[in-house]
Amino acid sequence: MALSNTRDSYGSVAKFFHWLTALLILGLFALGLIASDLADQVRASEGGASQSLIDWATLLFSMHKTLGVSLFFVALARIVWALTQPKPGLLNGDTVLESRAAETVHWLIYGSLVAVPLSGWVTHAADTGFAPIWWPLAQSLPFVPKSAYVAEIAGTLHYILQWVLAGAIGLHVAGALKHHIIDKDATLRRMLPGHTSATPTTKQPGHVLPVLAALVIWGGTIAGAAGLGWFTHDAPAAQGPTLQEVASDWQVRDGTLEIEIVQMGSTISGSFAEWTADITYDGSDAPGQRGTVTVTISVPSLSLGGMTDQAKGADYLDAANHATATFTADLLREAEAGLVADGTLRIKDQSVPLRLPFDLQIDGNEAKARGSARVDRRDFNIGQSVSDEGTLAFGVEIRFDLTATRTE
Repeated sequence: MALSNTRDSYGSVAKFFHWLTALLILGLFALGLIASDLADQVRASEGGASQSLIDWATLLFSMHKTLGVSLFFVALARIVWALTQPKPGLLNGDTVLESRAAETVHWLIYGSLVAVPLSGWVTHAADTGFAPIWWPLAQSLPFVPKSAYVAEIAGTLHYILQWVLAGAIGLHVAGALKHHIIDKDATLRRMLPGHTSATPTTKQPGHVLPVLAALVIWGGTIAGAAGLGWFTHDAPAAQGPTLQEVASDWQVRDGTLEIEIVQMGSTISGSFAEWTADITYDGSDAPGQRGTVTVTISVPSLSLGGMTDQAKGADYLDAANHATATFTADLLREAEAGLVADGTLRIKDQSVPLRLPFDLQIDGNEAKARGSARVDRRDFNIGQSVSDEGTLAFGVEIRFDLTATRTE
């Protein structure tokens, strides 16, 4: 059997791409449906899901994403090959409506084979955490920022377009069976292994109307979803206690409080939206205690990408029962270490000593400070059911960066 197409038959390369694509799509739909069902079970458990259930959902989503990226490149290779080959003509090109419908379905399939996995890849690249892609260098995409809004929009497009693809494939299969069973022609046999040729009709449908029809279907589907409010981005509802402002010698004007974890080899950053700091500092360069700090953190305000709900669940930060964490420390200037916040971090009723070195710049009544420290999650009974560092590393990086103003 020849590698290349002819005007009346498909070559082995085209057949290989066709059936490889079919297998990938079947696997992707099965994995996606099962993984989504497991994820729904995890969400329904409100953070109390077993680690085995979470691990299964993570594994299946990783398989789904990895195969999706594979499908994207297979689709591109298939399109490039098709552009270099003659396309065997339709055996019923003289039936205007049926032949144009068949061409429209082909355009829908080819376009969706690129758009569906790409939108899923963008969703993954814009989000953080949960189920990494196993291909090297596949965790991010150029020009795709880490953004919950971008991830939500891309995820909605992925969901919509996958059903356009499913519908087009259903019509494609139905058409092939109709040709084989009712028309009894060689349309289906031309794509099976072996050499089968058939003489196309002289009249063939053009490409302009089918392409326009495919664009109308895509556009209409997306517009309909937009009309139903599927693309509306709602800010997450406030959770947990609203922390009262503190009367402090140094009032925090703006800043970030972040954590960084490593899940399945991927670094994931998150932040707390609500926290307060009561700071006293005398500004002296002399060694010794120069002030104090008390930081109160609203645990439910944590955002950690795809791991947010899991991180706030009962086996981790247990935000429902431990809504705040605190860090109380003396601000010391040491001869060798420089400035250090030396105190106690309390999470989930577990108090652990913590030394947090930091840099400080003071300009008049404005101060900028930043620092970081690493803690072991096991010291706070966080994620005790996950003992494998390959799944979730023990170390957690804590970082802060703030600007404060001296009160009069």
